[in-house]
This record gives sequence, C-alpha cells and structure tokens, in this order.
Amino acid sequence: MEKHLQLIIPVVAISLGLIAGLVFEKIVIKRLENWATKAKVPGNKRIFRSIRGEPRLLCLIAGLYWAIISLDVSELLPPETSDIIQRILTAIALYLVTLILARLAAEFISSITRRVEGVSVSLLSNLGKIVVLVLGILIILDRLGIPITPVLATLGIGGLAVALAFQETLANLFSGLYLVISKQVRDGDYIKLESGQEGYVVDITWRNTVIREISNNVVVVPNTKLASAIYTNYHLPIKEINLPIQVSVGYDSDLDRVEKVTLEVAKEVMAEISPKTTNFEPFLFYQEFGEAGINLDVFLRVSEFLDQRAAKHEFIKKLHRRYQKEEIEIACPGIEVVYVKQ
Repeated sequence: MEKHLQLIIPVVAISLGLIAGLVFEKIVIKRLENWATKAKVPGNKRIFRSIRGEPRLLCLIAGLYWAIISLDVSELLPPETSDIIQRILTAIALYLVTLILARLAAEFISSITRRVEGVSVSLLSNLGKIVVLVLGILIILDRLGIPITPVLATLGIGGLAVALAFQETLANLFSGLYLVISKQVRDGDYIKLESGQEGYVVDITWRNTVIREISNNVVVVPNTKLASAIYTNYHLPIKEINLPIQVSVGYDSDLDRVEKVTLEVAKEVMAEISPKTTNFEPFLFYQEFGEAGINLDVFLRVSEFLDQRAAKHEFIKKLHRRYQKEEIEIACPGIEVVYVKQ
C-alpha cells in the first residue's frame, strides 16, 4: 500500500507535464501568436512555426524528470539507473531546444537576407542552422559526460578524410559561398551561360545554382562550374538595359522630321513599357547610306532584360503606324528604286 502511495507523485508529475504541454501550446502560444499578428511583429509566423510541437514535448520531459526524481527519493529506483535516465532526458530536452534555436536562427537569417536584394536565402539559412546544431550537439555530449576535447580531436583527424571523400561537395559549397559573398550572381538575376542557356537565378543552394528559363524549364548548374564559367549577368551593375533598334528610311525623307517623330514614338513606348526609366531620354544616330535607304539606330531603355521583347514589339507597331501617318517611307532592303531623270 505504501509503494502505491509513493507512485502517486510520479503519475501526477507525468500527468501535469502532459496537461501543461497542452495548455502551453493550445492557449499560451496561441494567444501569443494572435497578439504578435495583431501587433505586426516582423516574422511572427515563421517564429511560431519554428517552435510548434516542441513545447509540448519539453513539458512532458519535465514531468518525466520530476517523476524520476521522486522515484529516486522514494528509493523505488536505483540511483545509478535514475542518474542515467536523468541524463538521457536532459539530452533529449537539450536536443529539442537546439532544434528550436536552429530553426529560429534559420528564420532570423532568412528574414535578414530577404531584405538584401539578390542574396541567397537557403544557403545562408542552412549554414546558420548547421552551426547551431553542431554547437547544441557538443553541449549535449558534454552534459552526457562525454569529453568534448577528444571528440573535437577525432573530428579534426576525421575531417581530413571527410574532406577528401566529399571534395566535390565541399568545393560546390565554398563556390556557392563565393558566389553569394561576391554578389556576382544573385537570386533573381537574369544570366546567360557560355553554353547559350539563359534565365532567372531561382536559388543558390549548398551544391547547385538553379536557373529558370523563360520556357519555365529548370537548369541546374554545379556551383563550381558556375564560379569558373564565362557568363553574362544582365542585372549587373543595374537591371536597366539599353535597347538598340535599327531603322531604315527612304532617301527622300526629311531627316529632321524623321528624328523628331521617331523619338516621340520611343518616349511613348518607354512610358508604356518601362515607366520607371523616366530619367533616360531616348536618342538616335544616323549610321550610313544603305543600299535601300538611310540607316539609323534608335536607343531606348527598359527596366530589365525581358522587357526588350515587349518594347521592340510596341515600338515597331507604333513607329510603322506613325510613319504611315507622317508619310515617311520605310526603306525595304532588296528593293531597288530607279529614279528617271526627265
């Protein structure tokens, strides 16, 4: 009968741990999440997503820890067994806390890197998570009574073997870090590889750089190959890009009127396609006396690389319509005009 009474405290401790976990997760965390949402705390959704599930387990572990201590005090459990179980429970609790901190570190790094244009979020956040996990595991080993110094020495010796075995993987990792730190390639940049493939950089991971083509296909390039490749980044130093368009008008055209009309159309197209490039004034240069007419190059500016197609499309349509209205002849290559002198 006395032993049954001594078992009441462990049962109560475990039950209270379960109840406390449910109350903490369903009520306390839920109210904190609602408050953070109303107060518009930056990154609140990611923060609460990072800690969801673990608080309930931590409360249960606390209840189990209390139950083990009560069994030890009542001498229902041998001290050696009680000490081992306490160490295991402590290690599990520390591991759960490490997981929470690793997720929070990843979310914190993500929230910072998202504010910096072009910085790879996944690579830096994963590195931050790995660093926290490694530190947490070292603390857990120390708490379990395992000396850290020999472990570090072993890791140092084994690190050479691992580095040799995973040489390609590590090379890709450091190449990815180089790309991110140098900012030669950033998330969202439009690049063209020397192989002719081109598209938007979607992500720079620890191993590959992912490029999404205009056709919505994905090109995966190892970081080492991209770091040593010749490529064109159309978003550096700025996203805006000059767009040259060749035009040819007949020899009978009034060149001053051609220039005036053409620039008016160019301004109209820029205002429609790339309204943010208001500080840029389109210009043109007459290039040569061609076989069919006088050739000129018109220079517009668009917001980014892909806007070139829409701008050229609209410019040709509007310029053709305007030239017809102004009775300006567009020269046609391959057609010879014979002037008969009377």
